[in-house]
Amino acid sequence: MKTLKDIKNDTELLNAIDWDMTPEEAVRLYLEWGNNWARGNYVIRSSGDVSHYFVVNTWKEKPIIYLIRRNSEEAKELAIIEMPEKIKNRFVKANGNLKGVFAIEGDVKDWLKKELGHA
Repeated sequence: MKTLKDIKNDTELLNAIDWDMTPEEAVRLYLEWGNNWARGNYVIRSSGDVSHYFVVNTWKEKPIIYLIRRNSEEAKELAIIEMPEKIKNRFVKANGNLKGVFAIEGDVKDWLKKELGHA
């Protein structure tokens, strides 16, 4: 698994991250191909089309950030990133103890962008 430092030092990967991709949008684009007209000109044409994006997974005890590489055949976890305690506490306060996979936004997104030099 990659670390924050690995991602930051991989310019190609860093530039490939779609900061606005959500888990819901990824499913729509890559698993529901017939629905692709809704996002402007972006259409998935083959398994060679790929997105890289972050999610917050809350299925385990603590929320964890994952960097996902998604195409029409699979979603692969490239990195597992722990949030600082302050960011984690704000995330839990905003989302409660709901279990699921969430888009990165707010403090989580701001922190990640800062850590990766994209602020």
